Amino acid sequence: MIVAEESLHLGQKRLLELIARGALLHKILNELALLIEAQQQGLYCSVLLLDADGKTIRLGAGPNLPAAYLQALDGFEIGPNVGSCGSAMYRKQSIIVSDIETDPLWQPYKGLLAPYGFRACWSRPIILDSGKVLGTFAMYYREVRSATPDDLALLDVATHIASIAIDRAQREAELELHRMHLRELVDQRTSELNVAKERAEDAVRALTQSNHELAETLSALKLAQDELVRSKKLIALNSIVVGIAHELNTPIGNCMTMASTLATQTDSLSERYQSQGQALRKSELERFMADSQLANAVMLRNLERAAGLIGSFKQIAVDPAGAHRRRFVLADVVREAAHAARAPGEFHIDVQSDIAAALELDSYPGALGQVLANLLTNCRIHAFDGRDSGAIHIAAHPDGRGGMLITVTDNGAGIEARILDRVFDPFFTTKLGSGCCGLGLNIAHNIVTGLLGGRITCRSEAGKGATFAIELPLSAPG
Repeated sequence: MIVAEESLHLGQKRLLELIARGALLHKILNELALLIEAQQQGLYCSVLLLDADGKTIRLGAGPNLPAAYLQALDGFEIGPNVGSCGSAMYRKQSIIVSDIETDPLWQPYKGLLAPYGFRACWSRPIILDSGKVLGTFAMYYREVRSATPDDLALLDVATHIASIAIDRAQREAELELHRMHLRELVDQRTSELNVAKERAEDAVRALTQSNHELAETLSALKLAQDELVRSKKLIALNSIVVGIAHELNTPIGNCMTMASTLATQTDSLSERYQSQGQALRKSELERFMADSQLANAVMLRNLERAAGLIGSFKQIAVDPAGAHRRRFVLADVVREAAHAARAPGEFHIDVQSDIAAALELDSYPGALGQVLANLLTNCRIHAFDGRDSGAIHIAAHPDGRGGMLITVTDNGAGIEARILDRVFDPFFTTKLGSGCCGLGLNIAHNIVTGLLGGRITCRSEAGKGATFAIELPLSAPG
């Protein structure tokens, strides 16, 4: 039993690695079915998918089931009495059929299985937390059989891993659609920019400069992304590019709209000037000047916003060449970060620390200070939102493995379990529309796992605060 459990555990670990590396969904589901089949004698497994229309069955995997049977299932519609799998998807509950010959759910479909000798089949729907049905995982036997607790536990393991793999594959497909749409938008905006350049040279010059800075930032970001991919520290690489395009699309689009409008008004004024014998009314000129001032103000405001965003994006790339390494006292770096967090004003943060004065690191104090500053800023914006005060405790001690463990704990609102595993993702924020672009914790993660050679994790419960744990070597790599 211990050997079987270890084999199952290793198999689950391999499947999760395949999912993380972006392996094909069919390969993952095939290996999942083979892993579950290996746990029992005489067990045959299948994974069926629910089509985007919400009613049509599609083949996912079934490595040891007859191909003709699986092909026959493809295209069936789910319903309350459509065998084990079709009924499980329709009812959103497990269906246990101990004897296919006598169960009414299988009466219209017994002919499909009769040539192959299968007598028992139980199926469990693969459902996301949102309630969306992705498909089913089914177990077949050639003898009449009832489900045991061990069988149901295997179904739990199988449907859990299958839900992760299928959800990941669907999200990647959706991301590709967004990517294509963004590419179309970029092409469209580029065309509009060329037209605006011919009509309003001054306005386009500012946009050209902004685009040049954006290109440089994207180039630096691409280098940072390549490095992260090589070190296996960022799986969803393209999400950064999508986030940048999304964040910059609004200010650049506003600028192009105002530039186009200003060019149109300029052309109109010029035509009236020519048609009226080079004479214009004072009111027309004043109106044109007022509209021009408004357009310039809008473009300047949006360009400043784009420049601010670009400044944030540049911090994603951790550049070791620009960091200064030395031996330093950890308590000094923590003290400076805590002092900066106690910003004057109505809001009060009580920052306490528990760090021995003798603790030293051979690393990058500036980079570590930025990590702590980002964590404290995250507390102020998210953990203490809607409050006039909060408390943060920073502690550090040797981890017993030749490294250092630093913890930053707050007594704030905590983090919901459904988003806890996304807090370090780039551009993920719960404060959309309030000036937050979701890079603070991602930058901290990149610095810790890259330049500092460590690891950062977060644990939290809603309403009970959060703790960020930073594991660092006493001597930074390199």
